[in-house]
Amino acid sequence: MSPPHTHEPHAGGAAALVILDPDHPGFRDAAYRARRDAIAAIALRHEAGGMVEDAPYVEEEHEVWRTVWGALAPLHQQRVCREILELQEVLPLGPSEIPQLASLNGRLFASSGFRMEPVAGLVSARTFMQHLGRQVFLSTQYIRHHSRPFYTPEPDVVHELVGHAATLAHPAIAELNRLLGLAASEANEAEMSRLDRVYWYTLEFGLVAENGEPRAFGAGLLSSAGELRDFATHAQLRPWDLDIMAQTPFDPTRYQDVLFVAPTFTRLLVDLSTWVRTGRWRGRG
Repeated sequence: MSPPHTHEPHAGGAAALVILDPDHPGFRDAAYRARRDAIAAIALRHEAGGMVEDAPYVEEEHEVWRTVWGALAPLHQQRVCREILELQEVLPLGPSEIPQLASLNGRLFASSGFRMEPVAGLVSARTFMQHLGRQVFLSTQYIRHHSRPFYTPEPDVVHELVGHAATLAHPAIAELNRLLGLAASEANEAEMSRLDRVYWYTLEFGLVAENGEPRAFGAGLLSSAGELRDFATHAQLRPWDLDIMAQTPFDPTRYQDVLFVAPTFTRLLVDLSTWVRTGRWRGRG
């Protein structure tokens, strides 16, 4: 399975760069589809390490951002761990307009050495994580369709920025991303599956205990109002065990049935770093 935020360009010319399924909310919206193609073209033109072109957002799309942020902001105060809330002050995202990747990259690079680069279509977990090993986070730029602001059939810029950007400003979290990426460059298929699952249950859907309550850490929770609101009652919350995570499949198309709770934020960082550095991602025995 690939992480939900990863994309790879379609082959072909400028026409129909993005293929939407007939049940996609934007399938019949010609203007939205044209903007999706224009944004995909930015990724295709981008040269690694270069300045990222701004995406051509319209007011309707900025309104989607405002709507989603309006729902997420109070939930973050109630259900997100303290360290993530503090990081959101280090790399603030404006509530009124969709931030451009170029506007974030300077501060992000100065803080952790990471940068966000645009990508236009789905990539494998291995490709995505190998880029992490080079301190590059492959990011979408498009935003979900305005008709369904709280639903997206694919990861969008809300997930990338609300979920991942601030965490990558933390040097220790950024280093975890880099270590996982370096491991992915060496992993066989079975080992890659273990790495993918641990990434999913920590950096995407990790929880940490805070004052006796589970608090969200992972990007998938941070960027989904519905799942952030309901995870404590919907999911089975399991004890912290990276080796069990590595054996636990996940379904990226639905709310998660299983989540793992780290005892503390520090334990999450230390245990995951140790798990990667000592080669436990290769499997026991």
